Amino acid sequence: MKYINILGATLALVLSFTILNVAVADSGKKHHVVFHITDNDPAKWGQVLNNAGNLQKNIGKDNIEIEVVANGPGLDMFKLESQVGERMSDAIKNGIEMKACATTMKAAKLTEKDLFPGVTTVPGGVIEIMQKQESGWTYLKI
Repeated sequence: MKYINILGATLALVLSFTILNVAVADSGKKHHVVFHITDNDPAKWGQVLNNAGNLQKNIGKDNIEIEVVANGPGLDMFKLESQVGERMSDAIKNGIEMKACATTMKAAKLTEKDLFPGVTTVPGGVIEIMQKQESGWTYLKI
């Protein structure tokens, strides 16, 4: 009896997540998400890229606009020799925008030539985040 209750609860949970995914995907609303990362830890970057890819998969690539903004030490993963370069390249090909903070770049004496292909710059990472939030974007800090 205990196993039947657990099985029933598990099935109900899976079904509710499936219904939620379908409801979000079918809402017709274009979603906007900005990820903010200030850390150069490859595991955290992997989490950002996983989350961004999963959002596209579950909501539909055409139903969501995603931007990853890095500043401070997080900018290291936008460099040419990035440890997550291959994954980042795939994300860029899938329409996920990568934005580097020009203020951090200036302090680190980096130029756009030092950045991974496809990464663009914004005047300030926190300015970009602020403007996205003021425009109604969902903010996710990793």
